[in-house]
Amino acid sequence: MTPPLVPLDSVHTALLDAVVGAAEDTAALLRDLPDTGAPIPGAQWTVGEAAAHLALVNELMADLAAGGQQTYGDGTPGSLAAANEVALAAFPERNAAVLAEAIVRHARAFTEACADRAASEPVLTPLGPMDLDTFASYLLTHILGHGYDLAVALRRPHMVDRHRVELTLPFLMAVMPRVLDARTSAGHTACYDLRLRGGSRFTVTFRDGAVEVSPGPAARPDCTILTEPVAFLLLALGRCNPLAALARGKVLAWGRRPWLALGFPLLFKAP
Repeated sequence: MTPPLVPLDSVHTALLDAVVGAAEDTAALLRDLPDTGAPIPGAQWTVGEAAAHLALVNELMADLAAGGQQTYGDGTPGSLAAANEVALAAFPERNAAVLAEAIVRHARAFTEACADRAASEPVLTPLGPMDLDTFASYLLTHILGHGYDLAVALRRPHMVDRHRVELTLPFLMAVMPRVLDARTSAGHTACYDLRLRGGSRFTVTFRDGAVEVSPGPAARPDCTILTEPVAFLLLALGRCNPLAALARGKVLAWGRRPWLALGFPLLFKAP
């Protein structure tokens, strides 16, 4: 991500406001819902299970932000999925109004726990250590991903927008090395210049399967990828097909090896 054009304390405030705003928009999808049994397209969860998962994770993150020491998997996608199933089995609440209230209440508790702490303060999260602002970006990304799923399942407008996507970048950049797909990235060597249309830009460099992510443009990219911001987040979270995004003009690619753009999302495995 390019250096922020606003003071860091404003970025901190924007992140916390976005967490509550995304939680409120997600809760608004649920409050008047008489039944939460509808399936999430492309997933194994129902609307009620996805909402319960959001409430549980918001509560977990709020506790961690307040200094709690809970363990939730070991940071790998498989362990996080297993922890999710155990947590859901122990939490049978599926009432839409109750879950909507919990999603917002725990999001607010998270922001209250973060409000008086330094943005650079370290926190141990389910995906490893992060500074507090990256942790807030993590929670925002999580809410947006599942909030989008709920909106699609309920055929309602989603809450993902350009501003919120920009605020997910601290987390997405930090987590890329932790969510590599060992199978698809093995031996891969290439340099990518990633750009959000009208927004930030960063470099992702692979050397024999190892990845490094850095802010700013690449000096000699093999592939430059320009992505519409909402499509960027949906691709990053596995909610969008790369070929379909290219076909709709949501993604443009050029450079010495432009064909690499199609396989870029497949180098990672979303947790």
